[in-house]
Amino acid sequence: MRFVIALASTNVARGTGGPFGAAVFERTGWRLVAIGVNLVESTRCSHAHAEMVALANAQQTVGRFDLSAAGFPTHELVTSCEPCAMCYGAIPWSGIRSVLCGARASDAEAIGFDEGAKPKNWVAEFKRRRITVVRDLCRKEAAAVLQAYKKGGGAIYGARKTS
Repeated sequence: MRFVIALASTNVARGTGGPFGAAVFERTGWRLVAIGVNLVESTRCSHAHAEMVALANAQQTVGRFDLSAAGFPTHELVTSCEPCAMCYGAIPWSGIRSVLCGARASDAEAIGFDEGAKPKNWVAEFKRRRITVVRDLCRKEAAAVLQAYKKGGGAIYGARKTS
């Protein structure tokens, strides 16, 4: 988790994107497969979230769109913040079997990001799909990156909430 928090922090410090980092690992042995940072602004692409970038990079690295294909190791997504609605939707299709999260969506929302509409019971939905979720790993450290981003004047972007 500290590795992806450092990715997020470095992304902010370099001004290359938002305060989010992610990585895909093989669950057994923790071999790093791919990393991703938020690149929404630099790529002018709304779906260039850290998780989406990490998943795309992992799929390119292993040469398959399904990270749970027969004969492949089990893959895990480690992310500095809980997935937003878009990333939540992509995770089951990617073949990821577990998700480890740092900050909560509420931490991202506290600085103004709109995390979108996802089920309140999203962890149970993943469990139903045999995807395990671990939350609040190094949460204070991950949330501190979000706060530093806001204090530094980082752009807050995303869908517009309606009342």
